Amino acid sequence: MQRILVMGVSSGAGKSTFARRLSLRTGLPVYHLDAIFWQPGWVELSRDEFYQRQAAIAAQDAWIIEGNYTSVGYEMRLARADAIIYLEVSLVRCLYRIYKRRIQYRNTTRPDMGPGCPEKVDWAFLRFILTTYHRRRKEIAARLAAFQSINPANQVIWLRGSRQIESFWENFPAGEDAGDSMLP
Repeated sequence: MQRILVMGVSSGAGKSTFARRLSLRTGLPVYHLDAIFWQPGWVELSRDEFYQRQAAIAAQDAWIIEGNYTSVGYEMRLARADAIIYLEVSLVRCLYRIYKRRIQYRNTTRPDMGPGCPEKVDWAFLRFILTTYHRRRKEIAARLAAFQSINPANQVIWLRGSRQIESFWENFPAGEDAGDSMLP
């Protein structure tokens, strides 16, 4: 597998960390959708430009695209992907990781974010997570089934919780050809 989407149930699910680690293991380039969408000063990229940038990446032969953004470019990314890795961790763990990330990157920009976007957590962001978490959990099963129905060779890896994520890494092939044999 050479074109992998890394998605998650919510912010704080571990998508960015997972995608960076997968990139190191496979040698595939990783693209963080947050880094593309958010311009300096937390200004949103236009929908058209965001779509065009995603399309340019998806047209490449090999990549890891990290992030959800199901309202812009999702179907196009899906059509090009041959695997989805979906991370589902508890709401409490997501909130804990967001808090931890806020402390770790206080007044700085994290590596998977666009330049000029220092880490911030506000009530609107927390409200978004709290009000969408359970709905997203329910909706994702249909999205993943649809992905496999497009092409039965498409691979979906659904990792529920930290134990399954660690087990994934324990069974992951090492070496330069890991991208070819790919996922356990």
